[in-house]
Amino acid sequence: MKKIYDSWDTSYKSTFGAIKTDEFCDFTIKLPLSHESEDAPVMVIYRVGFKKRFIKMNKTAEDNDSISYTASFNTSYSGVYYYYFFTTVAGETYYIKKQNTHIGGFDEGELFQLTVYSADYKTPSFLKGGIMYQIFPDRFCKSGIEHKDIPADRVIRDDWGGTPLYKPHPETGMWNYDYFGGDLEGIISKLPYLQSLGVTCIYMNPIFESHENHRYSTANYKLVDPMLGTNEDFKKLCSEAKAHGISVILDGVFSHTGANSIYFNKYDYYDTVGAYNSKESEYYEWYNFTSYPDVYEAWWGIDSLPNTNENNYKFTQFICDDDGVLHYWLSLGASGFRLDVADELPDTFLYNVRKSMKSVSSEKLVIGEVWKDASNAESYGIKRRYLLGGQLDSVMNYPFRDAILSYIKDGDPEFKNNIMTIIENYPKPATDVLMNFVSTHDVERAISVLGDESIEDKDKEWMSTHKMTPAQYKKGKTLLKLAMVLMYFLPGVPCIYYGDEAGMEGHKDPFNRGCYPWGNEDTELIEFTKQLSSLRKSSSIFKDGTFRFLAFDKDVVGFARIKESQNKAILVFINRSDKVRYIDRKVHKYSKYNIVVGKKEIPTADSDAVKLKLDPYSFAFIKVEA
Repeated sequence: MKKIYDSWDTSYKSTFGAIKTDEFCDFTIKLPLSHESEDAPVMVIYRVGFKKRFIKMNKTAEDNDSISYTASFNTSYSGVYYYYFFTTVAGETYYIKKQNTHIGGFDEGELFQLTVYSADYKTPSFLKGGIMYQIFPDRFCKSGIEHKDIPADRVIRDDWGGTPLYKPHPETGMWNYDYFGGDLEGIISKLPYLQSLGVTCIYMNPIFESHENHRYSTANYKLVDPMLGTNEDFKKLCSEAKAHGISVILDGVFSHTGANSIYFNKYDYYDTVGAYNSKESEYYEWYNFTSYPDVYEAWWGIDSLPNTNENNYKFTQFICDDDGVLHYWLSLGASGFRLDVADELPDTFLYNVRKSMKSVSSEKLVIGEVWKDASNAESYGIKRRYLLGGQLDSVMNYPFRDAILSYIKDGDPEFKNNIMTIIENYPKPATDVLMNFVSTHDVERAISVLGDESIEDKDKEWMSTHKMTPAQYKKGKTLLKLAMVLMYFLPGVPCIYYGDEAGMEGHKDPFNRGCYPWGNEDTELIEFTKQLSSLRKSSSIFKDGTFRFLAFDKDVVGFARIKESQNKAILVFINRSDKVRYIDRKVHKYSKYNIVVGKKEIPTADSDAVKLKLDPYSFAFIKVEA
């Protein structure tokens, strides 16, 4: 019996995934003969907060076991739409809703989602097909150059590679107060290394002046933190990175500042009149005080991080005007910003950020930190519009990270659905520049997740002294390689968290923010990373090629990246098990292939009997032509 509806199948939905405004899309249901409609079936589609549209469906085909009905939909309004179908048989109404991710059926279910994005939504081409590298500046590389104007209260470590301090300061109660001294000159010195990894874009955690080592408590938006160097050093980094084929994007932290900043100045550290010092301060309107000056809105209630009022006209001007923060750093060579906690930035502010950056160049990148499906996300009761064309170019892809690690570690049967849901829901311009990763500064390093024991009942004391056993490391490394294969070749742009390629382990903050182990790297893992980069760069398909799963079970996954216009594709297969697995030629439609990585059995060439042999914990990378 035919499926009634399948949103992934173009014989049911003529365009896979999101559609553009004013683009027609046909929706077809195939009803069994027993459910031939007395009246025309109806497609119901709407945006939240708007009236439903009822579209009568036309009979378009009939065969021995089903009748097909089709409706066409288009709209000039971007947004997230929800839809379902209903038909009436013998006076009884049957609703066709989503049963399991993409299949429609008669039983109770959820609504299907259709993302409609602006037809003029375009994203920067410089990142497509590229490779990102995330750097936590204090911990990547220390140049040894002596910097000036270092605050006297900072604890400066001389034991590069030591365990980050994980308890509050015994006198001040401050966290994150120790510094290992990584700096911009250190990054510059390692540009040849990053180029050898195939890196095309560096994303740096905050570099602006701040009094915590993570620098998310901004003290001065227009000044590099003195321990990292100077603004001229940043300009030099961008210039020299460009010479190595590498762009640089910054971390923009605009939802809050530091209490110890020139804007708030709670501790009278600066000679400015901060909002905490006087209601006459030019910065007073940036913040929301409940009881002046000691009670104010703060990020997650942390009083060292007072929230900003992002829609305040003066604050928006300061960030977004032609002489504002964004334009200033772009003028020094930055290629874009990653926006911290984008879900806490209001829509109007995000529109202003995009407008400001795109006024410099359409190639300036705006990436948002969003941890869930960004297409249908809500925050504070507001339906967000991140990926409809007026706000973000794309987002950090935490859903992929969770799906990849769950599958590689445990064979999660939902992997395929989880990946396809994001690809279906996101506009393709956003998908092409998705920031894919398996580790970041906010989560455990992937090698620890995959190889080490669970930290569910472990405290920071345990994490501070615990190291993986050789057996655990071997397991973690083996599985990390497979996770990286998925990270590199799924739609989007792979982002290596500094040190992952060198075998760095680490559980929760701050242990996931250790010093890069220069001189003690896992060189075999680095060479594997270089191999993946070389494979990725061997084909333009990874810039914007479409995607299709070819095989999937708990141990083997296979997919294709396809360039329809060229009749070419790349096939990728992974075996996450400890047993040899074989893939039949029949899983794909292509007749000629060149196995770049992987092994082929001896049977006659071009025979359907030819199978691909996948050794335990291995992958195959295959170039094919029609």
